[in-house]
Amino acid sequence: MSYDLVIFDNDGVLVDSEPISNRVLAEYLTELGFPTTVEDSYRDYMGCAAHKVHDVIGERHGATLPAGFDDLFHARVFAAFERELTAVRGAERLLKAFQQQGVPYCLASSAHHAWIRTALDRTGLRGLLAEERIFSAQDVGVGKPAPDLFLHAARTLGVEPRRCLVIEDSPNGVLAARAAGMDVYGYTALTDPAKLTAAGATGLLADLDLVPALLA
Repeated sequence: MSYDLVIFDNDGVLVDSEPISNRVLAEYLTELGFPTTVEDSYRDYMGCAAHKVHDVIGERHGATLPAGFDDLFHARVFAAFERELTAVRGAERLLKAFQQQGVPYCLASSAHHAWIRTALDRTGLRGLLAEERIFSAQDVGVGKPAPDLFLHAARTLGVEPRRCLVIEDSPNGVLAARAAGMDVYGYTALTDPAKLTAAGATGLLADLDLVPALLA
């Protein structure tokens, strides 16, 4: 079918931030006395809002993360972004093509607005996403896998959920899109395709250059 709006996740789909942020998070939690590997971080936190880290530490360790944890974590990630962050291969080319062709698209991420904009600035993608087309879990108070963020984006842009196509790289993101009544293709660069399929992905893709074919 054709679609009236393409909704992109940000981390891992447009910007190659997941290896960086999960490494920094694992190091920081381990430093605080909660041993965490990068693999643990991917499994437990990828695609989730920031509060998930606090929730997991509380449930598993009966502990509370220190005051200022989020601010220091973000500062460490942003510093690493300045050194290492790049756009996902094909992301800039795809967004430029969509702009030129008049294909409606937006970004919907569980990350905070400051995180999103820092990543877009560092990778040079900021100019390809108008402010009114950047949506964060901060806007709705709950992250994926709840459908609220995707529904908010569609409602704001005046598009019915069933007319939206979501591009996601995490099972939680796929679950959120499906709960919102949207088709969703799982981007498999970092995630086991079987996990995305199990979450309900409409289909899979390993290359952003394949996205235009989904709109034909």
